[in-house]
Amino acid sequence: MSSGPEEIASAIARLKDGGIVAFPTETVYGLGADAFNPKAVARVFELKGRPANNPLIVHVSSAAMAREVVAHWPRTAEALAEAFWPGPLSIVLPKSTRVPSIVTAGGANVAVRCPEHPLTLALIETLGVPLVGPSANPSGRTSPTCAEHVRDSFTERDVLVLDGGVCRRGIESTVLQILPTPKILRPGVIGAGAIERVVGSTVSRFAAEAVTPSEPLASPGLLEQHYAPRTPAYLVGEHQIDEAISRVPGPVVVVTASAVQVRSPHLVEPMPPDAESYAAALYATLRRADDHRAATILVVAPDTAIGEPAIWDAILDRLSRAARRWNA
Repeated sequence: MSSGPEEIASAIARLKDGGIVAFPTETVYGLGADAFNPKAVARVFELKGRPANNPLIVHVSSAAMAREVVAHWPRTAEALAEAFWPGPLSIVLPKSTRVPSIVTAGGANVAVRCPEHPLTLALIETLGVPLVGPSANPSGRTSPTCAEHVRDSFTERDVLVLDGGVCRRGIESTVLQILPTPKILRPGVIGAGAIERVVGSTVSRFAAEAVTPSEPLASPGLLEQHYAPRTPAYLVGEHQIDEAISRVPGPVVVVTASAVQVRSPHLVEPMPPDAESYAAALYATLRRADDHRAATILVVAPDTAIGEPAIWDAILDRLSRAARRWNA
């Protein structure tokens, strides 16, 4: 059931008091706090168990609010906002002095985006300040794409959950650094080609760089293990399923878009074959696979022939962090 005016009013009151509110977006649910309140932001890190060097994305209701978050808003940023906001693109720029250093993990840059969800846009606009909004789940675990996923992770006392339905996109935003030249730090449903058509220059592909635990990461979503179910998960080829099942002690859940059949006690969690639907279903399916309490989850590497290549790039990035490759 979607949250109504009373829940929204309660959420605004809690945020003004330094509390935490989970809010819906088109990508995943975010764990929200006043981005200008360092104590509230610290509480987000604490609740998630998030490493201090992993920065947060700041959510705004407009490009005008984004200018309060960054030190400089170049024409390239304005063009990107006009093309993709509200939507799943986070733009990285030097941060404003108003943004506490805890938000950026001590780094000089901040990622900012305008989410495509009417409830959250109204929440931010009414509150009048931007919100941090990492995924509303324990750090490293599978991201939430409905309100119930959030409630499974946090108590009502700690987190007020605004129910905005199921997230339409299902995976996190593209994170794009635009200075000195455009570079994708985290892939998402908006790919390099779409961005290049707006900025008129080449966009370099994402490449994670090694950092020490004390250094700020360039973007959220770069940890080696991320988006992972509790159950050990492996990424396999379809030809490896039988071998993997024979080597794993206990029941197996196979997550696949192929017509795979297994014998009891093993199970199949089906996935759609096209990129957009696969992305939208991915985290909910991993959570269902977890709920079976099997010994292992086997994720069959998807056939990337159907749908937008940029979305498949983002999906494969998430799978590479959620599951280890089967090397038996």
